[in-house]
Amino acid sequence: MFKGQPKGLYALALANTGERFGYYTMLAIFTLFLQAKFGFTATVTSNIFAGFLALVYFLPVLGGYLADKFGFGKMVTSGIIVMFIGYMCLAIPTGNDAGGIVAMVGALVLIALGTGLFKGNLQVMVGNLYDDPKYSAKRDTAFSIFYMAINIGALFAPTAAEKITEWYMGKAGFSYNGDIPALAHQYLEGTLSGDALAKFTDLAAAQGAQYADNLTAFSNDYINCLSGSYHWGFAVACVSLIVSMLIYVFGRKTFKHADVTAKQVAAKSAQNHEPATELTPAQTKSRVVALLLVFAVVIFFWMAFHQNGLTLTFFARDYTATSASGLTRIGFDVVNLVLIIVAVYALFSTFQSEKGRSKLISFLVAIAALGLLVWKYQSMGDASIAILPQKFQQFNPFFVVALTPVSMAVFGMLAKKGKEPSAPRKIGIGMVIAAVGFLIMAIGSLGLPIPNDLASTTTDYRVTPNLLISTYLVLTFAELFLSPMGISFVSKVAPPKYKGMMMGLWFAATAVGNYLVAVIGMLWGGLPLWVLWGILIALCLLSALFIFSIMKKLESVTNNA
Repeated sequence: MFKGQPKGLYALALANTGERFGYYTMLAIFTLFLQAKFGFTATVTSNIFAGFLALVYFLPVLGGYLADKFGFGKMVTSGIIVMFIGYMCLAIPTGNDAGGIVAMVGALVLIALGTGLFKGNLQVMVGNLYDDPKYSAKRDTAFSIFYMAINIGALFAPTAAEKITEWYMGKAGFSYNGDIPALAHQYLEGTLSGDALAKFTDLAAAQGAQYADNLTAFSNDYINCLSGSYHWGFAVACVSLIVSMLIYVFGRKTFKHADVTAKQVAAKSAQNHEPATELTPAQTKSRVVALLLVFAVVIFFWMAFHQNGLTLTFFARDYTATSASGLTRIGFDVVNLVLIIVAVYALFSTFQSEKGRSKLISFLVAIAALGLLVWKYQSMGDASIAILPQKFQQFNPFFVVALTPVSMAVFGMLAKKGKEPSAPRKIGIGMVIAAVGFLIMAIGSLGLPIPNDLASTTTDYRVTPNLLISTYLVLTFAELFLSPMGISFVSKVAPPKYKGMMMGLWFAATAVGNYLVAVIGMLWGGLPLWVLWGILIALCLLSALFIFSIMKKLESVTNNA
């Protein structure tokens, strides 16, 4: 898996890990922040969230265009600086008035612009490492490793966000309760009455006896405290970007040769009197058309997948049990997840190592990791643990990191037999698997009250955390089939002089899908949940049907690239 890869891959991957840690720490709490601080409805929150994600993934088109002209490395360093300024602005506490909203939007634009300059161009440099015939056969494996590194950063992000929230609120004598922010805003607006008001009074009294008769003070104090904790969470991204920049600068010598545009390659070939390899207009057109067809399909995958930061976060907050017991508790401690990952990789190393000593060391590491996991579980006793909704977002990156060697081993085995699916076929399979993930949500949501009825619902309707965990597991399988393979496909098929632009358009397709995330968010409220998940199931299946219908064309272009 890691053997024979160029050193530049690891420097670029680690630089991305630092940036992604900050980004996903921010994303874990972003929708919660919007509703807690500003009291936005699900519709408004959905539009802001989707608009931000769309901008994050659309601006790599601009970043790619600029990189093709001025160089990939310059755009990457510029992107880190712009992102840092954006996160710094978002971390500064502001009011929840119009001025605070304007400041928040300005910070989001800077973060999106910086990401656009950074994200796609870093990945183009990874692809350029594998233009060398010595490494070309390892391209798909490289992007799986790169994608895994992204998710290592994302794995620790929800825990960082949770700990900061607990620390900051604990200082003020509060504890987190996901029901309070919306009720507090409704009370301040004068729209709370009946059972909802009685529920809010009980929640206020539970936070402090002094608030039982002063709900106005409680509403303001709780909203300000929770909002402050989120601002501190955003500050984490600033620190992570400093780390990312240091890794990038000190590791540059290992990938400097990959920071070349098509013009620079052509100039060097002319200088050395080497014939430049150019595509005919027909070849260029066929490649661009194939890429655009794939981009059209992945729009609907990202529309479904990025519900994790929106409606699946709403579901975690409003419909999922607020505590976990038994074996389920293991997954809500990131240390336990790390131990599982160590055990998985050590076991793979045990079977793949060529030397007996290496096999023994790997086996002992696996046993030690599993032993620590068992000891930690037994030390928990029978007590249940509290769950914050953002904590569920650690499961997707955990599954990516843990399952990457599994998927690579399976694909490797199929490759040896000549049966490995092509990148486009993997994308189609991924769409089918994504539909299965939302089928699990649809079945698990049967009989649950609609969101608009929750404030006055007093019966116990919350479901087991395992419903969301199993959904994230299946969606991760879909992601491993689609995302790293899609990036690898773009880096291989894109015409050389349009590499930056094509990688940017991959992210632009992701941007459109991210904006469409808001469609489900805007429907959140008056419809049964199974209907919402059913819409995503249908879109994923229709997309899979489309890509399989054009598979011959896509595979022909891939084989000739």
